[in-house]
Amino acid sequence: MSTDPDEPRRSRPGAPRRDEPTRRGPRPAEPRDGRDGGRYGDGGPGPGGPASSGGPSAAGVAAEEAGEAAEPVQYDEGFGAEVGVGPHPGPWPTGPVYDPDLLARGDRRNVADRYRYWTREAIVADLDTRRHDFHVAIENWTHDFNIGSVVRTANAFLAKEVHIVGRRRWNRRGAMVTDRYQHIRHHPDSAALAAWADAEGLPVVGIDNLPGAVPLETTGLPRRCVLLFGQEGPGLTEEARKHASVVCSIAQFGSTRSINAGAAAAIAMHAWVRTHAALA
Repeated sequence: MSTDPDEPRRSRPGAPRRDEPTRRGPRPAEPRDGRDGGRYGDGGPGPGGPASSGGPSAAGVAAEEAGEAAEPVQYDEGFGAEVGVGPHPGPWPTGPVYDPDLLARGDRRNVADRYRYWTREAIVADLDTRRHDFHVAIENWTHDFNIGSVVRTANAFLAKEVHIVGRRRWNRRGAMVTDRYQHIRHHPDSAALAAWADAEGLPVVGIDNLPGAVPLETTGLPRRCVLLFGQEGPGLTEEARKHASVVCSIAQFGSTRSINAGAAAAIAMHAWVRTHAALA
């Protein structure tokens, strides 16, 4: 539940008052090794692959996946002012890119204004003419909620493809429906990702604050590459590190041990954009 006082709240029968404490289950156990939970880039112990016992229970995953179906198609439904446009006032534009249904009822999707009233297929086809040469790969062993945020950022920076490494099902909530406009490829493990990347002539660049990592700020990212990210908490698995041609770290200056996995991915993608993208 958000703690932002400016965010609208929905009330429901039996809901506790705002001044009442809420508990949705037992307090999680503290990490036994003294590390702070929910961090990215420590390279510490954690879920390392499908056999790990550190992830959520099967029942918990099933419940979370079932909840995805209930998510609104419109990403900002119920929060703040409505976005997009209403029914087209006419005369309607013509051409194969336009969706008659959207023209009739309006377009409230999470798309840039130049794509209003376009079909999804037409938007994807247009994006395909301009996609950048970097790919984004994300390890997925514990249904990490950050994956959706990484996918959304990959869409914003127009990554060539998004690669899910590990479990095929992933948490789409943070993607804000942007995954519909990306090409998603699945790999059962990082060895399979590395084999695919090698066949395509793409170096795999890991992003994690690990001993021996080189600073992202002073390292030139290749134009054609795969940016590989680990999960919130453990960061890159040991297997993933073995398949990376280089691992880059992100400079930090405060007291926190690490930054959020989604934020780390955004920083790395923007570093690629600053080097290689045509900004004019």
